[in-house]
Amino acid sequence: MAVSTPKAPSSVLHGFELQPGKVVDVEMNHPVKVRIKVPLIGYEMGRYIILKYPVSSRGSDYQDVLVEGNVVIARYILEGDRGECFAFRSTIKHITKYPENFIILNYPKKIESRQLRLHQRIATHLPASIMVDSETGDQKSIRLNGIIGDISTKGCGFAFKADNNKIKVTKRDVFVCIQSPNGGEVKILANVCNSRNEQGKVSVGIKFFDDDKQVSNLLEQLFIDQNML
Repeated sequence: MAVSTPKAPSSVLHGFELQPGKVVDVEMNHPVKVRIKVPLIGYEMGRYIILKYPVSSRGSDYQDVLVEGNVVIARYILEGDRGECFAFRSTIKHITKYPENFIILNYPKKIESRQLRLHQRIATHLPASIMVDSETGDQKSIRLNGIIGDISTKGCGFAFKADNNKIKVTKRDVFVCIQSPNGGEVKILANVCNSRNEQGKVSVGIKFFDDDKQVSNLLEQLFIDQNML
């Protein structure tokens, strides 16, 4: 089985692919260092990127650093089978107060990317569930049904629909349950690394335990080429 190593940062000219509503981490260092997480409103390729910024809990609107011409470092993550972190350097083009508090950045000349995962994942649409054993012996295990959107020998991305926008999966050990092509259900012991809820769609990052041989056997049964992972 081939093991890939993290790629060195690479520059691309047209790498801004983030969807509106996703979070961008913005860092400014003049006259003081400030780092805020703000949602993307939209962008026009080659011209500008629009972000919405909040007023802090202390009532500050970051007037000291949100100044036209000030340099910013922006970072964001694309999940899924790519699992990459992107970063670019830009300057503030304009600040608006109406109709909302918007930061308008000049479109970056280049965008750096770095692969986050040690092992490349293969995109799938595999029905599955994650099962959590009840902490009390008199209750049944909790099972969440959804799909595996990407998978490797080391982990997978699992997603399911939730009743509200606040439900998440806490970091803990779980069983990933997948129907085997040879019949029966395969239960893979794993650990929840992260979870996020985006308008009722819960995405869960899962890491398989290293000593679990079931994963390799299952990928072989699913005709997934492990030499690509």
